[in-house]
Amino acid sequence: MSAVDSPADVPPGSSPATGATASGAVASSAVASGAFPGGTVSPGTVRRRGWRSGRTGRARFFRSELRLVFGRRRNQAGMAALAAVPVIIAVALRVTDGPTEAGRDPGFFSAISGNGFFVALAALGAELGLFLPIAVAAIAGDSIAGEANSGTLRYLLTVPVGRTRLLAVKYAAIVVFVATVTLLVAAIGLLAGLALFGGGPVTLLSGVQVSLAEGLLRLLGVCAYLTVGLCALGAVGLFVSTLTEQPMGATIATTMLAVTSFVLDSIPQLDWLHPYLLTHHWQAFVELLRDPVAFDALRPGLLSAAGYAVVFLSAAWARFGGRDVTS
Repeated sequence: MSAVDSPADVPPGSSPATGATASGAVASSAVASGAFPGGTVSPGTVRRRGWRSGRTGRARFFRSELRLVFGRRRNQAGMAALAAVPVIIAVALRVTDGPTEAGRDPGFFSAISGNGFFVALAALGAELGLFLPIAVAAIAGDSIAGEANSGTLRYLLTVPVGRTRLLAVKYAAIVVFVATVTLLVAAIGLLAGLALFGGGPVTLLSGVQVSLAEGLLRLLGVCAYLTVGLCALGAVGLFVSTLTEQPMGATIATTMLAVTSFVLDSIPQLDWLHPYLLTHHWQAFVELLRDPVAFDALRPGLLSAAGYAVVFLSAAWARFGGRDVTS
């Protein structure tokens, strides 16, 4: 492993402080001269992303990563597409007479005509099968592979940013993105539903009627539960992203893993495997819409998501920590 691969390394015979000073001098010289591999990174780019040590540097690094995730046109277009789905659902049901059920949707579509609150739940249920996993896979798959593909990964580790810190910031940005898009779909669905169908007390799946305010709290709980499950997929995507320098390949691989999990979960003969599948417990969010809430039914999904996150984040760290970075 070269000195670039581990910023903490110092030359033989040098003290850690001397080594750090030399590393900083080399980085500053590279930034000032513009001598970046392949000419793909400008000095201004490195300065804007604010590679500094300490708490301030970590905060700037994280803010920079969030700007990178939410500032890209393709990501903005993807978020717009996600937000369009609940609007399409609401408008389609408003101009037609007979709502139809969609897949394993537990009556959300049929309840929309009586209360627009259910547009948010119907949209989350509809997008959970494909659109939300694709969005998460795109961000996670681009996290490390995208930096390698654009030639910036080597400089993130030279300027310096430690590998563990880099992975932590990348995953934190994925978590923020997952929470944002989940809340976005729910919020747009809620606004569109209330505008076209009106609101009022919410009748839960168990038949109990609660106030709209309590219904909103339960919707937030649904978003939180789905965020946890999708963050597990983000951990898988981060690991896959450390295996390649092609972000599109990492995105496709992560998406295929999610789709494969859905397919295997639909095969009755594999019921012994279902509890261990990544996506098996995602639909358990409906338990938050019963009274009382069956927390025992939610616990396996949370534990499964935590297990996937720990395993694949550890695998990403092990893989990336020993990887010879050349791009």
